[in-house]
Amino acid sequence: MTRPSFDTHSPAWRALEALRPGAHATPLAQRFAADADRAARFSATAAGLTLDYSKNALDEAVLAALVALAAERQVDGLRDALLAGERINRTENRAVLHMALRAPQGAGFAVDGVDVMPAVVAVRERMLAFAESVRSGEWTGHGGEAIRDVVNIGIGGSDLGPRMACEALAAEAAGGPRMHFVSNVDGHALAGVLDALQPETTLFVIASKTFTTLETMRNADSARAWLLDAGLPRAAIARHFVAVSTHAEAVSAFGIDTANMFGFWDWVGGRFSMWSAVGLSLAIAVGEAGFRALLDGAHQMDRHFAEAPLAANLPVLLALVGLWNRDFLGYPSLCIAPYAEPLARLPAYLQQLEMESNGKSVRLDGEAVGVPTCPVIWGEPGTNGQHAFFQLLHQGTDVVPVDFILPLRPSHGLPDHHRLLLANGIAQSKALMVGRSAEAVRSELAAAGRSADEIARLVPHRTFAGNRPSNTILLPDLSPRSLGALIALYEHKVFVQGALWGINSFDQWGVELGKQLAGGIADELAGGPAGAHDGSTAALIARAKAALDDDAA
Repeated sequence: MTRPSFDTHSPAWRALEALRPGAHATPLAQRFAADADRAARFSATAAGLTLDYSKNALDEAVLAALVALAAERQVDGLRDALLAGERINRTENRAVLHMALRAPQGAGFAVDGVDVMPAVVAVRERMLAFAESVRSGEWTGHGGEAIRDVVNIGIGGSDLGPRMACEALAAEAAGGPRMHFVSNVDGHALAGVLDALQPETTLFVIASKTFTTLETMRNADSARAWLLDAGLPRAAIARHFVAVSTHAEAVSAFGIDTANMFGFWDWVGGRFSMWSAVGLSLAIAVGEAGFRALLDGAHQMDRHFAEAPLAANLPVLLALVGLWNRDFLGYPSLCIAPYAEPLARLPAYLQQLEMESNGKSVRLDGEAVGVPTCPVIWGEPGTNGQHAFFQLLHQGTDVVPVDFILPLRPSHGLPDHHRLLLANGIAQSKALMVGRSAEAVRSELAAAGRSADEIARLVPHRTFAGNRPSNTILLPDLSPRSLGALIALYEHKVFVQGALWGINSFDQWGVELGKQLAGGIADELAGGPAGAHDGSTAALIARAKAALDDDAA
């Protein structure tokens, strides 16, 4: 379908602009004091997850105007076009159909009138069968030994999703091999992993769609050399390397048996690919049942996104609140604070998902967007963040919205720890909202016996403005099903915000220029002819080349 033109003069946008001055007229704490049902009215549940967005500077009028904007921007129609397999990625002329990857057989997803589900299911079943053969010890290395370590070599979407999920679901991975991930071309990353492994019991999963990704193939070449330098014959490559790729010729030339190549399709974007064969390492880690539960959780969120009305649709609500905070209240960043140590990689995963998708300044029609788009995404797990950057969240000069993510049940046997963890997460969202008044600080200090002069000196430092926004997302637990629903929630949020801004959330041209320039500079550092550069770049190349030449001498 044709997207409507982005228009900041439209009725819904103007209505939101008119409501903006009143956003902070009534502080959040007063809103709650005046409305006992506020939390219930500004919360929604789907696929086992609960989103509480009541601690944001909005009311029914703002929410209604935001929903009207989504309707005006035809989010529901664009969603239907997405799910129908239309080529909504117009700059690359591709469909965007990662939802098919987690759908059950017979779901009916199609591209250009061709049902994609038979091919999806065939790859899925073959991948899961291979994963189980590695976990069970049926698949062995060249010398007949079971695989004890699996190394995923990929970058971007071929690393962040599987790595994040493997760490998040580590409690599900009992009985399987140890998992390792290498993405950075920095040799410290690969060397640090290989130093602890034995070639005879190691399996490498090389994830590169074209089998030409610079960082991935440099790491893969070095891993292959490590294997051969250990004395294994070249024939051993076929037992110790498998590929997630679509380039059979390059895979075969590397030494991998194409029978152990697992493909995917051009309608699967890298940052949306963990549900495909790119998730092979994850499937090996959590096993077939765990991987299927992950897919099912995501599919349940997909169904909710497809069927729920805009005003009760979790991804739509999360996107609309984010747009309100970004474009109308002017908040430039979003902190992701998972209160679960296994979700330590979630902020990094969401950085790519959101910033690579919606870090755009040009609309699909080629014109400038004209308003801020994706905020800077960052964060760390609680409670660690409380002893680091939360000081800025509470008293800094920038207001930073926070997404608190709390699994209600732990994956460990230390309930007292989890009780304290939940208490901290809930307390932080409350503290950001209510703050602490000067009067409260004076009373507290006076009760502690402080002098009048000392009270006057300390009050400004101990006062918190509060009124700082946050969402809280509750998961029933940190199971594969809950994680699948959580990731799908954010995926669809990205799509909705892209639709609202009129941008293409599914290309990433901004990452290409640096890749192109790096190839030429790498040739220069290896002794090739000098290129045409600005003075700074030329000087940096000269210094780097001198250091490399000294090391080689």
